[in-house]
Amino acid sequence: MAEQWQRPRRRGQGELEALVLAALREADGPATAGWVQERLGGGLAYTTVITILTRLLAKGAVTRERVGRSFAWTSASDQAGLAAHRMRRVLDSESDREAVLASFVTGLGPDDERLLRELLGQSRNEGED
Repeated sequence: MAEQWQRPRRRGQGELEALVLAALREADGPATAGWVQERLGGGLAYTTVITILTRLLAKGAVTRERVGRSFAWTSASDQAGLAAHRMRRVLDSESDREAVLASFVTGLGPDDERLLRELLGQSRNEGED
């Protein structure tokens, strides 16, 4: 029986963004797209790395600086910051912010609700300083 050609597993956009951010955080300083591509291995195309970096730039998760004819990239956000940005973007796209937030909060488990209350308490206390 002939071996079947199998397609490599397709990664989601969020997964690639997380991998690129992780690679940038490991760099000693600003890194080129070529460096990120080498770091990730696995045959990821250079153009794909550029596309992901450009998307991350638009989201404010990375910064770039001109180095010669190309750019060097730096992580400006960690994975939690990127997730928070996505959450804000979803919230900003809805007309009834109160309903969205209420639905979100009522869907939290007890531990997450306690953590959210603690964080909100900390932010209020910091505002009083």
